[in-house]
Amino acid sequence: MGSAPVIGVLALQGDVAEHLRMLAGAGARPVSVRRPDELSAVDGLVIPGGESTTMWKLAVAFDLSEPLRKRISGGMAAFGSCAGMIMLADRIVDGVDGQETIGGIEMTVRRNAFGRQVDSFESEIVLAGIATPPEPAYPCVFIRAPWVEALSERVEILGTERATGRIVAVRQGPLLATSFHPELTGDLRVHRHFVDMVRERT
Repeated sequence: MGSAPVIGVLALQGDVAEHLRMLAGAGARPVSVRRPDELSAVDGLVIPGGESTTMWKLAVAFDLSEPLRKRISGGMAAFGSCAGMIMLADRIVDGVDGQETIGGIEMTVRRNAFGRQVDSFESEIVLAGIATPPEPAYPCVFIRAPWVEALSERVEILGTERATGRIVAVRQGPLLATSFHPELTGDLRVHRHFVDMVRERT
């Protein structure tokens, strides 16, 4: 099983409590991160679902934007769900004027690609290396979700949404991102996979 890594959840906005609970269930020591000193003390970081433009503005206001970029470019393991996927993308489509990201994954992500809040839906997909047969497919909750429009050959595709064929889960080195919200299910497989990724780095 290995030791319990300290994994932060960026606690500026979004599904913070849900990720903290899932990380604890997956064998990590979860902590909230709002300040640069808290960021420097974690082994890995989750960027939760929420509203990506608000999250970026708050990261700037809390003097976290550059420390986040520095730690991620330095090789820290990070996982972004929904808005977190947007934050980890090198490029975004349909962002608001001036919206920036932390970056790290060589991909272009379209913000709110699956539609508005009323277009939210649930689906099941198979995630390569995370939830593959004979295990059941992974339950996915899509809420104003992005999708990946383009990526480099360095980015591994982990899953696509069945109806549209759009890319909704990727990994590049120590960085993991999903369009959907695994924190809103009772299934710990994605969080366990990320905890193992953090252990690999530490």
